[in-house]
Amino acid sequence: MTHSGRSDIPERTFRFAVRILRLCRYLEKRSIASDRLVSQLLASGTSIGANVEEAQVGQSRKDFCSKNAIALKEARETIYWLWLLVASHLVPEHLMTGLVTEAREIAAILGKVVISTRANDAGGRSSSDE
Repeated sequence: MTHSGRSDIPERTFRFAVRILRLCRYLEKRSIASDRLVSQLLASGTSIGANVEEAQVGQSRKDFCSKNAIALKEARETIYWLWLLVASHLVPEHLMTGLVTEAREIAAILGKVVISTRANDAGGRSSSDE
C-alpha cells in the first residue's frame, strides 16, 4: 500500500513477476514442466507488470486504458497457466494457491481500472465530442 492508502499496482505487479520468475526457475531446474509451458507462464506473468508500467506514462487516457486492458488479459492468461500446472499434477495446488490468489486480485484491480477509465471517458464526452 502506498501512503495514500491506495494499492500500488506497479509495485504489486513487479513483485508478482518476481514470484513468477522464481517459479519458472524452479520448474526448469526440476524439469517439472515443458519448456513451452514455462515460457508461456514466464511471458504472461511478467508482461502484466510491464504493461502496467507502460500505462503509467501512457500518451493518452486511451493509451492508459489500452495498456491496462492488455495487462488484464495477461493476468487472466497467467491464471490459466497456473491452474494448468495444478490440474496436470505438475505442482501441488497448495503451493500455487498464493500465486493464483494474487493473480486473481491483480486481475480484479486491473478490471476495475479499465472499466472505470472507460466509464469516465464515456461520461465525460459531450454531444459535440461525437
